[in-house]
Amino acid sequence: MTEYLVFRLYAPLASWGEAAVGETRPTATHPGRGAIIGLLAAALGIKREDEAEQRALCDSVHIAIKQRSPGILLRDYHTAQVPAAQAKVTYRTRRDELNAPRKVLNTILSSRDYRCDGLWTAAVWLTEGANHTLEALETALRRPSFPLYLGRKSCPLAAPLAPRRVEAEHLRGALDSVFDEVVPGEKRVLRLPDDVLYAWEGGPERLDGHDQVSGVQSSEVWDRPLNRRRWQFGPRVEFRRLEHHGEKR
Repeated sequence: MTEYLVFRLYAPLASWGEAAVGETRPTATHPGRGAIIGLLAAALGIKREDEAEQRALCDSVHIAIKQRSPGILLRDYHTAQVPAAQAKVTYRTRRDELNAPRKVLNTILSSRDYRCDGLWTAAVWLTEGANHTLEALETALRRPSFPLYLGRKSCPLAAPLAPRRVEAEHLRGALDSVFDEVVPGEKRVLRLPDDVLYAWEGGPERLDGHDQVSGVQSSEVWDRPLNRRRWQFGPRVEFRRLEHHGEKR
C-alpha cells in the first residue's frame, strides 16, 4: 500500500501553460508537474526566488492527474502596456510601469488560452528521501501561506481543494477518490463528459499494477521546473490513458 495526498481542482477559469512561441500562450487540458509543484510551493510559502527550497519540493513528490473534464477552451485577445527596458531603471510595481514616460511605453499583444469549468483530481506521493511529508503538504493546502490559483492570478479557486491522505494499492484507487459535488447536479451543470483521462508519472504499471495495459500512451512533456525565476523547464515522461466511464461516474 502507498500513501497518497489527493485534492480537487476547480475554477471557472484555469490555464495550464505549455511551451509558448511568439504571441500565443496555449494551455494544456490538464495540469502538469510545474502547475502542481507551483501550487504546493505557494501553499507552503516557498518564494519563487528560493531556488533551493523549490528544488527540494520538486524532488520530493511525484504527481498524477485524473481529468474529469477538460473544460471548454476560451481564447483571450490580450493587450498590455509595458515600458521598454532601460539601463539603471527598475520598475518595482505595476504602478511604476504605468507611470513611466509615455515615449517608453510599448503595447504587447498576445493570445491567451484558458479552460472554462474544468475539473481535475490531483494525487501526489513522496519520493525516496523526500524533504517534505504528506501531512505537511495537506496542512499547507488547508491553510495556504500564499493565495492559490490555477495557472494564472486571474484563475482563483472556486471550490475547496478538500485535501486528504489515502492509502491505496495502486494509483487508480487514490485518483478515484470521491469528493463532494462542486455544485448540486455537478455532472449536468458542469457538463462532465463520460470520458476520463488519467495522466501520471513513474511507469505504466503505476496506475493499476499492470505494465502492459491497452490504451496507455506515453510522451515527453516539458513541464519539470528547473528555475522558477527564469521560467526554465525540463522534460519528463508522462503516461496517459483515456477511459469511458459512462454513468458509473
